[in-house]
Amino acid sequence: MSAESSSAERSRFPAFYKLSVSDRVRVIHERGWVSAEDYQALVSGEHTLKVHKADKMIENVVGVMGLPVGLGLNFLVNGRDYIVPLVVEEPSIVAALSSAAKLVRGTGGFTVESTEPVLIGQVQVVDVPHLAHAKATLLQRKDELLNLANSLHPQMVARGGGAQDLEVHVHPRPEGGDMLVLHLLVDTRDAMGANLVNTMCEGIASLVETMTGGRVFLRILSNLTDRSMVRARCVIPADQLTGKGFEGEEVRDGIVLANEFASIDPYRAATHNKGIMNGVDAVALATGNDWRAIEAAAHAYAARGGRYTSLTRWYKGEKGELIGELDIPMKVGTVGGPLQSNATVALNLRLLGVKTARELAEIMGAVGLAQNFSALRALVTEGIQQGHMTLHARSVAVAAGATPEIFDTVVERLVETGEIKIWKAQEIVEQVRKESRGVPATTAEQPSVDHRACGHGKIILLGEHAVVYGSHAVAAPVPLAVRAVAQDTKSGGVDMFIPRWGVEYRLHRDPAHRDSFQRSLGIIFDELQLTDRSMRIEVFPNVPRAMGLGGSAAMAVAVIRALDQHYKLGLSDEEINALAFRCEEVAHGSASGIDNTVATYGKPLLYKRAGKKGELPMVRELHLPKRIPLVIGISGKESLTAVTVGKVRTAWQRNPALYDGIFQQIDALTLQGVEAMQQYDLERLGDLMNICHGLLNALRVSSWEVEELVQIAREHGALGAKLTGGGGGGSIVALCPQNREKVAAAIRDAGYQAMEVDIG
Repeated sequence: MSAESSSAERSRFPAFYKLSVSDRVRVIHERGWVSAEDYQALVSGEHTLKVHKADKMIENVVGVMGLPVGLGLNFLVNGRDYIVPLVVEEPSIVAALSSAAKLVRGTGGFTVESTEPVLIGQVQVVDVPHLAHAKATLLQRKDELLNLANSLHPQMVARGGGAQDLEVHVHPRPEGGDMLVLHLLVDTRDAMGANLVNTMCEGIASLVETMTGGRVFLRILSNLTDRSMVRARCVIPADQLTGKGFEGEEVRDGIVLANEFASIDPYRAATHNKGIMNGVDAVALATGNDWRAIEAAAHAYAARGGRYTSLTRWYKGEKGELIGELDIPMKVGTVGGPLQSNATVALNLRLLGVKTARELAEIMGAVGLAQNFSALRALVTEGIQQGHMTLHARSVAVAAGATPEIFDTVVERLVETGEIKIWKAQEIVEQVRKESRGVPATTAEQPSVDHRACGHGKIILLGEHAVVYGSHAVAAPVPLAVRAVAQDTKSGGVDMFIPRWGVEYRLHRDPAHRDSFQRSLGIIFDELQLTDRSMRIEVFPNVPRAMGLGGSAAMAVAVIRALDQHYKLGLSDEEINALAFRCEEVAHGSASGIDNTVATYGKPLLYKRAGKKGELPMVRELHLPKRIPLVIGISGKESLTAVTVGKVRTAWQRNPALYDGIFQQIDALTLQGVEAMQQYDLERLGDLMNICHGLLNALRVSSWEVEELVQIAREHGALGAKLTGGGGGGSIVALCPQNREKVAAAIRDAGYQAMEVDIG
């Protein structure tokens, strides 16, 4: 990516952290940061290191350990935009880096300089009879030694690198006498260069012994890479530091004072510099570089004056601004076997878009300075713990066993309690699971948000798409819901908040000025004559967005019920359902009405839309002899129902006879499916599901993710598996009476989400 093609719009991602993983991957793909191939690799998990490849990297391999790959956003380094891949398990680092980069970006970004990528090789010589003579000889015959070293790696020389110079040092030995150490200075270009430098040191050892008359002992590189330096700098006006109850000058002076503490006290400096390396190491891991060597170099450099001190300097500028500088040795590589053997590393380097190792080193310098700034700002204002409560809650929720489908709910409730403890999270996990199974919570267990209205998510077991054209469909609620709460405000308008999706807007009073999202929900406020009220609607969606599970209908029902409860409107379920259907028509263009019906009533049903205007749809509740065990597989690829419905309609208009025939076949097998469900003939039901999926595939509403999920489910024992909902991505439903856990585990192992449910 060239500097000319980069832009703030392309490199900035507001509320990125609130998106789902699949949405984040989709967004960076749409912005051009990753190719179509890398997008597929990220979505499917194919980029991750496989055991058979790991077995070739180190000895005694028994498995592969995973770490999260996150993105540091908003970085502007030397006038160029970057998003930075980070491999790190500690909460808050990615968020802190992105926040710091956003602030610095607004004041001109980071300015970074670097030296040539030179690595030092050391040749230790002992038992030298005449040190002064030996030193002089080595320096006089320097060209001879350099030529010999370069002859061992002519390709490096051809690329503009190779052995550039040498130095000779004399060190006293504790037991008496001196040793001579030759430093070979090698420009390794874009390679990390450890093996290359070691080979050169080995290669010149014999000639060094001849020149000095001594005995060469160690021949190895040095990890104190102080000939490969990076200096990062940023300037932040004091007024940009104002916030959270602190004046900018207070924050500036606090950061300066905290840095002074680290510069004079090695105990503080160790923690201070560790914070810098939190960011640097995360980039090193993401790009396949030797983070241990980088750590060793940084800490050795911090102690170069005989006392360990800070690697950064923060001070007040002439205009009262805060100026930060970081000087750090940084020898990294972008080519070589260790980097190319791991597909994730190669993908991360492509995502970062660096052309040279020096460019990578400069980015890592900017990241180190950004991380240091974030840590210091937190320390001198709100403190580390307070600033990262939600991030800590996410880690605690994982430790408590919160599965993906309930994870965000657990985090939200955990933060509400203010008690970020594993035992508390485990209580909430159990409570949410009871709610999802329809088990009423005790009074003591009731969450603080039990007043929120609810709309149910759904699956379609048989009949999607054909139902739009008058065929029958079988649908059922799933233990996922959208909840909403309405509150009076003095804002002078209707404010809508969906924290989990990063949605925050004020409803425009004029329908003509509303975007697609506002047009759908805006119908509710217009119809209920609430558009002029001052209120806040907060929505908590546990139904994944655009995954074919009825999220839009569930949201409409939740919002209507929240308004009904808050303003005591006395709406019946029939009125709620009808109003939600109008929202669905706007959202999807040609809605069947099945999603809003299930969202409203929350029961398994056989559905057929009204044939004529003014007629009511046929809705029949299904009473099953036993609950039917299913697995929902969630692809992570957004399924936009309006798009797939529109494509089917276009195809139907071109060839109505052909498509009407397909719809009639789907209708017939749906009615057979109802009989199979009522007789609990699951083998027959599974066959019908498989046939229905084939017909939906003929309608071209599937996707490669959906097909992979269907195949995984069938291979691991599902009697039937098919897409559910609009298709084009989204989710599948698999019938699994015997080995549900095995099917769900296989889906998760492939990088998708899975949820075990029972309907009936």
